[in-house]
Parts: sequence; structure tokens; C-alpha cells
Amino acid sequence: MTRVVITGMGIISPVGNSCEEFFDNLAAGRSGIKKMSWDFADRLSVKISAEVDFDVEAYFSKKTARTLDRVSQFAMVAASQAWQDAAIQLPEKEQKRAGVYLGTGMGGARTLEESYVQLLKQNVKRLHPLTVVMVMNNAAASYISMTHRLKGPCLTYSTACSSSAVAIGEAFRQIKHGYADVMLAGGTESLLTFGIFMSWESIGTLALEAEDPSTSCRPFSKDRSGFVLGEGSAILVLESLDRAKKRGARIYGEVIGYGSTADADHITKPSVEGQADAMRAALEEARISPDDIDYINAHGTATVANDAVETKAIKEVFGQRACHIPVSSTKSMHGHLLGAAGAVELVAAVLALNKRIVPPTANLMVPDPECDLDYVPGKARTGLDLKVVMSNSFAFGGTNAVLIVRKHE
Repeated sequence: MTRVVITGMGIISPVGNSCEEFFDNLAAGRSGIKKMSWDFADRLSVKISAEVDFDVEAYFSKKTARTLDRVSQFAMVAASQAWQDAAIQLPEKEQKRAGVYLGTGMGGARTLEESYVQLLKQNVKRLHPLTVVMVMNNAAASYISMTHRLKGPCLTYSTACSSSAVAIGEAFRQIKHGYADVMLAGGTESLLTFGIFMSWESIGTLALEAEDPSTSCRPFSKDRSGFVLGEGSAILVLESLDRAKKRGARIYGEVIGYGSTADADHITKPSVEGQADAMRAALEEARISPDDIDYINAHGTATVANDAVETKAIKEVFGQRACHIPVSSTKSMHGHLLGAAGAVELVAAVLALNKRIVPPTANLMVPDPECDLDYVPGKARTGLDLKVVMSNSFAFGGTNAVLIVRKHE
């Protein structure tokens, strides 16, 4: 089996549009959650979100920008960051051994909603000729493959909140089992639209606005009320270890385990068994024991159901040691990026591994007796000896995905 390493990372997020800025803000406990700036905010009862500060004209010409949904814009920029970070060059003969695996929940949702408004409210006679291309879920992956001339497998995964973790895990296995040498893998999401907000409001999972909006998302806290919708993209370069060493690449870490399971139980209610099985599967593939995990980036949505279930699942897998492993939810600061969440949180976990800093769970002020692990409340932990990290992603629909990365030495 081929060993697989991470040699590049890129990110567009509510707390920073570079990996350094992103992690510095997480470590400092700075939140990207704020009052919504969209013009439809007055029509909503929940008026907070985690938006990206993104100047599209800094990256694309006006002509090009008009042909890309915001979700593809994010992904293309994050992918270019990762590619540049990896300092990778592919001769033409290697392009067929390199590909793109991307996760997204709903693809070009902004374009889709705008098209409905034009048709049903404005009574336009003709839509933008590239509407289909802008809306389709695989647009972002396709544009990335075109930009970087990656002619190997190019697939898009849509498993709600675990989409990008699944994409990374499947890309890892493409290389591990010899089908590819290099993969760009991650996720992208841009769902801050009126219709999407109304849909989530109807389910009742969105956080209530706190007096200080930036503190509204409170994972594992007794006074938690739900998650805050965010947007953005994170992309990683996965590469075979031999190839990376041969070209002298910087290695962020080695991907050693991936677990994917289905709850097969309920479309929205999380399952202790399903989550625990995904963690066990990742540990089994990594050929390590629960005692080897030094940090867990939790799914930690701040919903009443998920946080208690994830806590129980971690206890089931890690036993008595569960209370001694730092576990944090960075969603408390960057919000829930849905289809991009797994990739964003893996970047956070990998940077924690490299910088020896565990980012905190912000806003955890009221302990919940049902959530009694070490959630690193309020303040980052520095100078830690981290060797192996785990990132959890659990989704509506019951698709669970867990990734494990080991420090490369």
C-alpha cells in the first residue's frame, strides 16, 4: 500500500482567507460570526451568519466572475492556494495520475435561487446561458481540474455535512491503492441565501442570536441553541510519500486512517453507534489504538442532539481515556460550513498538529452534564506534544466520516 501525505493546503473561510490567518484567529478565539449583511436579513428571524470577506475582483476578471457561482469561486481560489503551497509541478505524462475529489452540499445554490427569482418574480424571458453549468454540483471540481490540468479521476461527493471529509478520505484511498499519485481534495459551500436560511429555520437548528452575535454558537455548552450557517472552501494536496520525498516537498502530515459509515436509522437524528463505528473504522485502517489519538476536532454543531450523541460516541470508543483527550469544536468561531466543514476542520486539525496548538471551543461558559469531556473551553492550549489527530464529520442522512492524520517525522 502507498503511504499518503499532505503537502499543500488552501482555505477561504469566515475567519481568514489563508491558512495562517485562519489558524491564528482560531487559536486566539476570534469569531467570524456576526450580524448578517445580506439584503434579505430583515425577512429572517435569525439574522446572524459566518460570511466570508471575499473580494471577487481580486481573483477573477468581471467577465469570468459572471460565469462562476460563488461556490466555485471559493473552491478555485482555495485550490490555487493549496497548489502553490505544495510547490508542485506536473509534467504532462503525470497529469493522468492526478485528480480532484470535492465535496459540496448543494453546489451553486446562489445561482439556482437567483434564477428562480428571475423566473417567478421578475418574469424574465431568458436566463444566463451558463445557468446549468453554474448550478451543477460538479462545476467547482471541473474548473479546478481544468485550471491545473488534472486528467485523472474528477468526482464530486454530496453527503451533506460530511461531504468534504468523504472527498478527502476517498482521495486518500485513490493514492493508497495505486490509482493516482496526486489529488486535490476538499470541499466548498456557499449557501447564505434567503431560501436556504428559511429552510434551516423551519427545522429549528439555527442558533439564537446572543447579545454579542459573535458568541452565538456554543458547542457542548448547556445554553447552546444550534449552529450558525457559514460559507467557504478548504482544499488539500494529497500526494504519495515517495513522490513528495523525491521532490523535497514540505509535509504537513500523513493521512493514515479514514472511516465511513451510515447510521441507517434516521434522516436527521444522529446515532451513537454510527459515529462510534466510523471512529473505530478510521483507527483500524490507521492501525493504531485509541490511546494514540492526541486531539479530536469534533463535529460539534452546538445542536442539543448532536453534541450529546458525539460525546457518548467518543466515550464509547475511547473509554476512560475519553476525558483526557483535548476535544474542540472550531464551528464555535467559523460557523458550520456544511459540505465544506470536514475539509475546513481537517485543515484546523493538521495545523494544530504542526503548530502544537489546540484551538479552543469558544463560548463554552455553562457546562452541560451530558457533555463532560475536555472541550478546551475558551482558550487555546499551546506547546502540546501532538503526534496524531482525528477529525469527525457527521451528517444529515446519516453519513459519517472520520479522518486521522499523523505527524510526519
